[in-house]
Amino acid sequence: MLTARARLTLLSTALVLGSGVALSALTYLLMRGNRRVVQVIHSADGGPLPPVEDIGRQIRAATLADLLTRASIALVVVTALAAILGWLVSGRLLRPIREISATAQRSSAENLSERVPVTTPTDEVTALADTVNVMLDRIQRGVAERDQVLDSQRLFTASAAHELRTPLTTMRTAVDVTLDGDPTRAELVTMAEDIRTAITRSQRTLDGLLALAHSQAGPGDMHALDLATIVSGCAAPVAVQTDLEPAPVLGDPVLLERMIANLVDNAVRHNRPGGDIAVATGTAAGQAFLRIANSGRTISPDEADRLLEPFVRTRTEDGSGLGLSIVRAIVAVHRGELTLSPRAAGGLEITVRLPIAGC
Repeated sequence: MLTARARLTLLSTALVLGSGVALSALTYLLMRGNRRVVQVIHSADGGPLPPVEDIGRQIRAATLADLLTRASIALVVVTALAAILGWLVSGRLLRPIREISATAQRSSAENLSERVPVTTPTDEVTALADTVNVMLDRIQRGVAERDQVLDSQRLFTASAAHELRTPLTTMRTAVDVTLDGDPTRAELVTMAEDIRTAITRSQRTLDGLLALAHSQAGPGDMHALDLATIVSGCAAPVAVQTDLEPAPVLGDPVLLERMIANLVDNAVRHNRPGGDIAVATGTAAGQAFLRIANSGRTISPDEADRLLEPFVRTRTEDGSGLGLSIVRAIVAVHRGELTLSPRAAGGLEITVRLPIAGC
């Protein structure tokens, strides 16, 4: 198998050789067809002169023979020079391609930072180098995103395992401590209550995990809904200030109802005693919005961002830590936006923006 450089050299040499042969053959034919001769008036020794036709034939034969000899020598020299120059020029032309190939071979999942040098002038090789660099950029971003997803999945798995292991440990400890001896009825009742509390926590965590998986799987049947109507059906055991304007959206009723229920439950759970909740719906800037604000303790912006992560309980130790994670997943599958803004007086304001139905 010949390399590209060898093939280019052979091609350029063959072209030069073919052109030389064609040029020599054409010159030979033109010279052979030229029958004009110079007439000799007298000989050098004064003797009789041969016929003019014989002199012409002799001169033409000698000229053609000399032409063939000189043309053959020139053709060999030119062909050899063409081979040498073709080898050098093809090597120079293929050097950027070799650099591209070497860079692609050195690139791996552990080293994707190297790029092909782009030189001037702008030609097909430069375009190829740009294309390879863009491809490496996409691969690097894809690998980084994959690693980020894997890290997130590993963290989520570890957190879920911890959340499920903790109630089991609580139940085992309660059983071991209570049954270590001769327990009384009161001790057995206390053990049963501890086990019931642990089971309730495990059930709440499993329900949250199932809801999160369902929301991440994507919406089911899409229907035209009004966020204001859904909010009206969610009652809260604290004072609620409502400003409900029509907010038509196209979405999954089950998921949107779960989203609003989680937001209302989150606002109630983390409110201060005697606090209030403000709920507003409407449309703005071509989007339908739902805004829920509640009073409570002061929250920093960094703490608010972490609340969207699964199993994060920075505001209270109660709950499964999946409520806002489920809300974020539901908003994502509906192509919406979710923002959390700490309130200066304490508490949190959560805004959900969804595409208006029909847009």
